[in-house]
Amino acid sequence: MHRPVHRLISAFRLSHRPSRRLLHTIMSEPAPEGAAAPITKSAEKKLAKKKENEARLALKAAKAAKAAATAPAGEKKAKKEKGKEEEAPFVNTTPKGEKKDLSDPMASGYNPIAVEAAWYDWWDAQGYFSPQLTEDGQIKPEGVFVIPSPPPNVTGSLHIGHALTVAIQDCLVRWNRMLGKTTLFVPGFDHAGISTQSVVEKRLFKTGVTRHDLGREAFVEKVWEWKEDYQGRITNQLRRLGGSYDWDRVAFTMDERLSKAVVETFCRLHEDGVLYRANRLVNWCVKLNTTLSNLEVDQKQLEGRTLLNVPGYDIKEKFEFGAITSFAYPIEGSDEKIIVATTRPETMLGDTAIAVHPEDPRYKHLHGKFAKHPFVNRRIPIVTDDIVVDMAFGTGAVKITPAHDPNDYEVGIRHSLEFINILNDDGTFNENAGEKFKGMKRFHARVAVVQALKDLGLYVETKDNPMQIPVCNKSGDIIEPILKPQWWVNCKPLADEAVKRTRDGELHISPKASESEWYRWLEGIQDWCISRQLWWGHRCPAYFVSIEGADQDRNDGKHWVVGRTLEQATERAEKLANGAKFTLEQDEDVLDTWFSSGLWPMSIMGWPEQTPDLKMFYPSSILETGWDILFFWVARMVLLGVKLTGKMPFPEVLCHAMIRDAHGRKMSKSLGNVIDPIDVIQGLDLEALHAKLYEGNLDEREITKAKAGQKKDFPKGIPQCGTDALRFALCAYSGGGRDINLEILRVEGYRKFCNKIFNATKFAMLKLDEKFVPEPSAKATGNESLVEKWILHKLNLAADEINKQLAERNFMNATGAAYNFWLYELCDVYIEAMKPMTDESASETTRRSAQQTLYTCLDHGLRLLHPFMPYVTEELWQRLPRRPNDSTPSIMLSKFPTFDKTFEFTDAEREFDLVFSAIKSSRGLAASYNIQQNIHVYVRAHNDAEAALFESQVPTILALTKNCKSVEVVRDIAGVPSGCGSEVLTPTIFVHVLVRGQVDIESELVKCEKKLALAKMNLSKIVKIESQEDYESTVPPNVRLANEEKRKTLEADIQLLEHSSEMFTQMK
Repeated sequence: MHRPVHRLISAFRLSHRPSRRLLHTIMSEPAPEGAAAPITKSAEKKLAKKKENEARLALKAAKAAKAAATAPAGEKKAKKEKGKEEEAPFVNTTPKGEKKDLSDPMASGYNPIAVEAAWYDWWDAQGYFSPQLTEDGQIKPEGVFVIPSPPPNVTGSLHIGHALTVAIQDCLVRWNRMLGKTTLFVPGFDHAGISTQSVVEKRLFKTGVTRHDLGREAFVEKVWEWKEDYQGRITNQLRRLGGSYDWDRVAFTMDERLSKAVVETFCRLHEDGVLYRANRLVNWCVKLNTTLSNLEVDQKQLEGRTLLNVPGYDIKEKFEFGAITSFAYPIEGSDEKIIVATTRPETMLGDTAIAVHPEDPRYKHLHGKFAKHPFVNRRIPIVTDDIVVDMAFGTGAVKITPAHDPNDYEVGIRHSLEFINILNDDGTFNENAGEKFKGMKRFHARVAVVQALKDLGLYVETKDNPMQIPVCNKSGDIIEPILKPQWWVNCKPLADEAVKRTRDGELHISPKASESEWYRWLEGIQDWCISRQLWWGHRCPAYFVSIEGADQDRNDGKHWVVGRTLEQATERAEKLANGAKFTLEQDEDVLDTWFSSGLWPMSIMGWPEQTPDLKMFYPSSILETGWDILFFWVARMVLLGVKLTGKMPFPEVLCHAMIRDAHGRKMSKSLGNVIDPIDVIQGLDLEALHAKLYEGNLDEREITKAKAGQKKDFPKGIPQCGTDALRFALCAYSGGGRDINLEILRVEGYRKFCNKIFNATKFAMLKLDEKFVPEPSAKATGNESLVEKWILHKLNLAADEINKQLAERNFMNATGAAYNFWLYELCDVYIEAMKPMTDESASETTRRSAQQTLYTCLDHGLRLLHPFMPYVTEELWQRLPRRPNDSTPSIMLSKFPTFDKTFEFTDAEREFDLVFSAIKSSRGLAASYNIQQNIHVYVRAHNDAEAALFESQVPTILALTKNCKSVEVVRDIAGVPSGCGSEVLTPTIFVHVLVRGQVDIESELVKCEKKLALAKMNLSKIVKIESQEDYESTVPPNVRLANEEKRKTLEADIQLLEHSSEMFTQMK
């Protein structure tokens, strides 16, 4: 069964029963002389009204034509412009926090800006976002539902990916609130150490100032100013998106309360031996001048020699990567040389060994000997190592740079080699690199080292080398492994416990692909470096105890103490100094942002204090976020939550997809495809889109590129769609995949859906006259007609399906069920079918029953949509009358519809589906013959029950078949006039539409013969299958039943086609 989709762009692949094969034939039996099709009262009224409208339109057109003929062209244009000016933009006059006045009539059309105005402030002022508790302050019996909103970074405004997060999470919150649960949706913001410091530094740099010019304290003040500005902007965006957050509990990762949780965690982990200090290799970003975790480093794949730009160098400079360079080291005391190879020639300045395999016969004579470094006064030992060396690879000799390579670092530990750091923090080489290279930038040194090797005759060759290079995913800089004394977290024991608990069922992760990645990452976890060389963030609560007169290594953690307060740190330092004089020096570094974010679900509830919120709302109910931060954030929350509280911070993790543009590209400011959700809500022309590019830190070259991208994707700008359409679209996209290719036109399609809901409700309200009072209960009264029972049954199915799909977190199917009910069942069928039931000729009982059913459908239908579309549903629901004794103030506090046994009308559904199939068949037949007026329909039913059913539904068939003049139910072929297009519904029900005089008989006869041949061929296939000897014993009963139904339908088709062909031939 196919739904018409011409009214609105449909975003769903609808799931219906298998479609029937339409058979259009020409019936050529002569009609009884003088026969006329009967016209019902409803049809007469419709025809009279139509003629009246046509006359009025004709008069209006004549007046317009006369005016146009006499008026100058300029006047006509002026009049048009004047009319346009009269459409004044909407102005919200509702005082902030007060309820919108809906006493005026509904607007002529749907305006999302007008509809969405004032509601959010009213919800917030009324306290509807706060958790609803029992009278004694406990969780409601229905249960509790808590979501800790992933805190957006205060680096800048939200993009469309954040809107997806809000749409999904708020949908779940509103749904659970309407199910009667105590709900809490906690908003908050992340200080985002590296990112925020970076954007503020860029902004300062444009004014010619660096953070070092300002000093730490003044710079941090500048960042706080930035934070306040952008937190305000983001708050406005979140409110516009309709997120029902409890703003009384808003949190920021550097608030005093949350900072206390960070200090407590650092100290407790150190006291438990999980957090330690060590001088180890870290990922160093020269551009950002800080260490990074492995998760903040991307591996860029190169297939061979590639020239790349590097941040911090002239844009015209490019350096070679994806190549391996071979060179020779002279052997001390001989003319022999040993050849090694490297992808980073500049690191040879830090080499402290050459490794060979102990069993390699080529080098056994060199065991224990030394090579001479050509540029620095350094003897390089030749060591044997069967772990790092593969005899079959290259020359079988490997240069070892322990201070600048992870594998070499391990070799250095095994062989007690010297660790020589040749790199300054700014990416220049230090004195350890030798006078020739000291002060050079690292990639200039790469070129210089190769040239120097050539000058000495030590260069051998450079070849292509497919490889990966580490790149900072924030700055794009090439990462350098260097030795740094840092604070580390031993993650292995924490990860083991997390894996065990996940396997035991304490944590459910969806989709399944993310769960597999979860285990793989945790089982291979490495220690986590939490130190960052920044000024913006939580400063490490660690202190070096400088003891007077003592020889101390600052890299050694035994000379450090940690403290929750300076007093506690001093007390611990006194014990360490054992009576000697000392000074305390706090670590200059700050902590990794994810260290504080990892405490989010419990710190926002007041941990480490045992607050009422912590006892009532921790653990959370679900953690919903993007799959791309599953390890950055989710894993850290689980590791720390289990360690510090003994509980999983949430029992469920839902990973949504990453939003890409319509072309499948990742959204990037430089591509111009980053979308501000407010621009989709309000609309924005292309010129204004271009102007927004200058608000960021893009350079002119990037802005030019971005403008071109915007012009290509949004040639007319972004259309105004409204919040409800945006939220609904984003939920409709969410079906469990990893990527969403967002098309703004699809969002605009859902704006039309909102318009459909608005206009349908507006029309329906006209059917609820001033005397109408809803029944105290939505239960069926017993007076319902067939179509009423059908729509109540469909409403019940939609409610059941939406609840089921939301429980399974399938937002695509949930929105699909709501969309189908409203568009294809309520609007397309019931609202049209009820028209004759509410006109003056209908009985009072019929009219009241139809009105009650309509009210129930609107009331429940709006509730079903509310989690996805909060604004338009509130606006329309507030216009509906309330049932007696129902004082519910807002739709968001109303009860969400669930399956209701009293709305289960399976027989009515089956019967009306059959009637509706006949309606669609009549529409299809008329359309196929291009009949747009005076449609005459004949339904031929073989048995009494079917005939009685269709007789009772003649008014409905008339109402739902546009421009239908008559409907007649007949019992045999003799009752069908000649010249009808026909279709087989079932072997016992046929639909005919009179088309005589409007078709080419010859061409239709050819079509009829082709269809007859095809039907006979298909029938022979079915008969052949059913004639097999072992058919009854080997073919399942359901398949045999389906084959039997196909055979009967084909036999009926053939009979009809043969009859039509015979009669048609007689007419030639």
